[in-house]
Amino acid sequence: MKMNVNSNVAMVAALVSEASRAAILTALLDGRFHPASELAHMAGITPQTASFHLNKMVDANIVTVQKQGRHRYYGIRNQEIAQVLESLLSIAPPAQIKSLRQSSEDKAIRLARTCYDHLAGNLGVQLTESLITMGVLYEDENEFRVTHQGKEFFTSFQINLQEVKRRRRSLSHKCLDWTERRHHLAGALGNAILEKLFELKWIERLSNTRAIKITPNGKKGLKEIFSIDVIQN
Repeated sequence: MKMNVNSNVAMVAALVSEASRAAILTALLDGRFHPASELAHMAGITPQTASFHLNKMVDANIVTVQKQGRHRYYGIRNQEIAQVLESLLSIAPPAQIKSLRQSSEDKAIRLARTCYDHLAGNLGVQLTESLITMGVLYEDENEFRVTHQGKEFFTSFQINLQEVKRRRRSLSHKCLDWTERRHHLAGALGNAILEKLFELKWIERLSNTRAIKITPNGKKGLKEIFSIDVIQN
């Protein structure tokens, strides 16, 4: 007897399994919107080929597009899709490193990166584990929860927890980190922390990658508040 399987699952799987589309989606995990020409450069394909793939992913509701005048900018549709992509990366074999440049990029990605709209990589995992050690968070089955002490901490860290809770999304769910194989903090709270680190200028975005640079002030602040020693090549 044939099972009544939703064929859309196979369609989505086919979309993300193609190498160029996978490269585009991985680039879009930086949480930003990019023009097709920029994504083409990142994926190593022509702009025409990138536009073809992007249109297919827009039609499948994996990618969304924003128009500004004559320009079109593409981004991952939502956090849920980004989390699925990050989970797929966690079970995929590591990419083969063929050059010094690729090795440097790989180290930067593993140290600190954006996972759509929150912090990931070694820094994201260390920060999450530090918040648990500090008594700010505790682990539940599928999410992290904020303690009473945690509410006081976020107030002192100038993150308005009540405002964060009003966002129409998960507050603090777990996201499996594909390089660390451990969980980091995602959701609205994970996004609020990422935004605060940018605001404090503890971290900076790097062009054409979702790797994050930790500034000298960031190294100092992370050590003083979270007891994190950053070793950055």
